[in-house]
Amino acid sequence: MDKPAYEKTISQKIIFLDIDGVLNSSSWNAVHQMEICDGTLVDKDKICLLAKLVKETTAALVLHSGWRFWFDKDLKPVRKEAFRLLEMLHCEGLSLYSITPDLSTDKIKYTKKFSLVKANEILSWLKHHPEAGRWIVIDDLDLHNDIIRQHQIKTDQTVGLTSQDIEHAKVMLMDTD
Repeated sequence: MDKPAYEKTISQKIIFLDIDGVLNSSSWNAVHQMEICDGTLVDKDKICLLAKLVKETTAALVLHSGWRFWFDKDLKPVRKEAFRLLEMLHCEGLSLYSITPDLSTDKIKYTKKFSLVKANEILSWLKHHPEAGRWIVIDDLDLHNDIIRQHQIKTDQTVGLTSQDIEHAKVMLMDTD
């Protein structure tokens, strides 16, 4: 039986993971909104790329996507999309370590400009997890923060995660000491 999220030992390396535009692409999003809503457009090939990165770097996954609202505080899925995502991750030997806090305001929720607070959510998570070492952010959006920008692998939302993104991420996460 898996340990509860709060009992897991954290890796020194962290990957802050977005989903839309990373594990799927907007070329599919524009045409297949219903499939995105039911979670079927998480691309298995993108999960395989992510698995390669996690296994080669021993990094832990912290979900910072809007998809994090589809999990409870113990990282148990509360919507079918989240169940499907976890199934796909588990098939590749992956799991979620944690999720970032929600710092969005009513205005941000109304305008859906979550990219304006994502950086602060990541920085808040890091502040509360000082044991975390090297970290990266994989997201297709500009997160409006110079510190985050230095750690970000910015995917092309029309393509999603690529093998070139994975190679760049590995370099950023590998020890140089």
